[in-house]
Amino acid sequence: MEDHKKHKKIMRVYDCHTKRRKFVCKSNEMKIIDAPVVSIIPTVKRYFYIPEATMDLTRGATISSTLFTNDDGNQTTEFMSFTPNGYANLHINGVIQEGGIYTVNTNSLIINPVNSRISAMTPIIVEVLTFSSKLSY
Repeated sequence: MEDHKKHKKIMRVYDCHTKRRKFVCKSNEMKIIDAPVVSIIPTVKRYFYIPEATMDLTRGATISSTLFTNDDGNQTTEFMSFTPNGYANLHINGVIQEGGIYTVNTNSLIINPVNSRISAMTPIIVEVLTFSSKLSY
């Protein structure tokens, strides 16, 4: 008989947990408390560069972050850090590039060697996304 009562309490905890509440049990009393709400907050920064001359990529290329402007048109000193909870995308002439052909760090965009080139006046955009979380009770 005693095992049956314990089983009932466990079922009530499970049922209430699905409704974003949980029970806290002290001896024979039960008290309902609210579970926290987790909000995920994205942050997006974009950086723009238009090369004045054609870039040969057969040996790769490193473009300093100081050559880019931000969404407000201001010169940047560095790209926003996106580790550990984020990533960076590279767009060349409006086309997203494969992740394996480039690396982004806070100081530069590094394009790996490829048998290609970027023509003068072709827009290069680095888009950095990070995610943080906030708990609300």
